[in-house]
Amino acid sequence: MIRTALLLAVVTVALAMPPEHQLKIQRHLNGSDTNVKDPEFSLLGVDVSQPTSLSDFKCMKANGHKFAIVRAYRSIGDPDPNAPATITNAWAAGFEHVDVYLFPCIRCGNPAGQVKSMVSFLDDKRVKYGSIWLDVEGSWGSQSSNREFFTELADESLKHKSTGVYSSQYQWSSIMGDWEGGSKYSLWYAHYDNNPSFSDFQAFGGWSKPRVKQYAGDKSLCNAGVDLNYEPGI
Repeated sequence: MIRTALLLAVVTVALAMPPEHQLKIQRHLNGSDTNVKDPEFSLLGVDVSQPTSLSDFKCMKANGHKFAIVRAYRSIGDPDPNAPATITNAWAAGFEHVDVYLFPCIRCGNPAGQVKSMVSFLDDKRVKYGSIWLDVEGSWGSQSSNREFFTELADESLKHKSTGVYSSQYQWSSIMGDWEGGSKYSLWYAHYDNNPSFSDFQAFGGWSKPRVKQYAGDKSLCNAGVDLNYEPGI
């Protein structure tokens, strides 16, 4: 009964929409694969760790990319000085959302201080951004100390912005073991299969559903170095 009522409500709203929007709703309702969303509802995006110009982002937008995730903190232990201009350029090019990622300096310690440093730097530059993604990859320490480091990092990040985790099944299990302490945060996972869908996803670290997939790395797009990402729509 409830499902029927909801379906009738969707149909009623859809009938009030322009014909092209009605077609999109119909395609979505008829879809049988919940892992591969209607591409018209899905987003392709990029993440960047290098200075990226307005013209480069405009070119990417023209080629179907709609969101960006910009490195705002470097693993050497300081905010990325190129981040403010790159973030601003992505917004100016018309990207739908622009997030940042923090690549922590493990040997530097003070994880909460690293988040505060990044946030303060971006605030001083009056930069608008969405979520903060915490990069979990590379060489960390013991699994117990890694879990403590991550917890302090994430707790501080959540005080400022919605927070997510960037990692892969291999990197997370190598660094954190079978710990599920990060699973309350959104997952951006890496799997370089050149397939912009979640059809490959296998649960790990307590995550049963990702939010973003990095499906190709170290690519050249519109004269810029990027990684390619996918985020499903409805």
